[in-house]
Amino acid sequence: MPIPTLPLNDGTQIPSLAFGTGTTLLHHQDAQIMAIIESAISIGFTLFDGAQRYKNEAVLGAAIKASESTVPRSELFISTKYAPMTPGDTAKTALYKSLEKLGLEYVDLYLVHAPNEHMDGGGGGLREMWKVMEECKREGLARSIGVSNFGVGHLLEIVEGAQVLPAVNQLEIHPYVWDFVKPLIKMHKEHGIVTSSYGGLSPLFRAPGGPLDPVIEKIKARLEDTWGKPVTSGQVLNKWLLQHDVLVVTTSTKAERVREYVDTCDVPELTDEEMGLIESAGAEHHQSFFKHTKYYLEGI
Repeated sequence: MPIPTLPLNDGTQIPSLAFGTGTTLLHHQDAQIMAIIESAISIGFTLFDGAQRYKNEAVLGAAIKASESTVPRSELFISTKYAPMTPGDTAKTALYKSLEKLGLEYVDLYLVHAPNEHMDGGGGGLREMWKVMEECKREGLARSIGVSNFGVGHLLEIVEGAQVLPAVNQLEIHPYVWDFVKPLIKMHKEHGIVTSSYGGLSPLFRAPGGPLDPVIEKIKARLEDTWGKPVTSGQVLNKWLLQHDVLVVTTSTKAERVREYVDTCDVPELTDEEMGLIESAGAEHHQSFFKHTKYYLEGI
């Protein structure tokens, strides 16, 4: 099954599963990263989540070019994130640099990496920064624009008076933070903003032995019995996210794991009861794993 898409509030369709080029890949050499991305393209990923801060946009661009004979640029959805890497950089000047490194004329999605670098205490910094993001869209440098690690307050600052609403907000989302992000997801739905997740499998790999584990195992066994094929714990958790209409950003250096992620789309759906069991187990243990989460979560 091809990766399903989600509608953005600007009329664009975005794949619901993305391959992330940060975290795990940052510890590898350029040649290794390029081979991993090329493999992900051949396996079926079309959305690639990059960032200026990852410092590997040139490698992503090289992988896109190397794969164009089998998967043309028009069939890929390329995202990058704005962070002022050089003093005086604006969202537009930084994007021009990204496009040069990527070897592209435009990106499909351009996100503000985090709100803290643009705040002036009164919200004006965020509003002025967003105006430049809107210019990037109007001028065709980015087909869609959005944010990352923004809380309700940050979104309110830019939504008021915005000519273009953020299309996406990318956050750390998994069952151990689910209760805390509910108000934010509610706001997303009110404005047609797609919720995107990173670190969705963290409870399995970064906090094993928690209350979620036995629930996942039980659901995994039921799915295998229903489907007649092996199902992994990661597929169960990613399926939970996908059924919440969350855009899942995930990554791996291993081709078999990457194939597993794409195959998640074919795994039978979780029942309403199973969805609830995952959320109830998550509510028993609150834990975040990434520093940017502090911008929108409290009490962890």
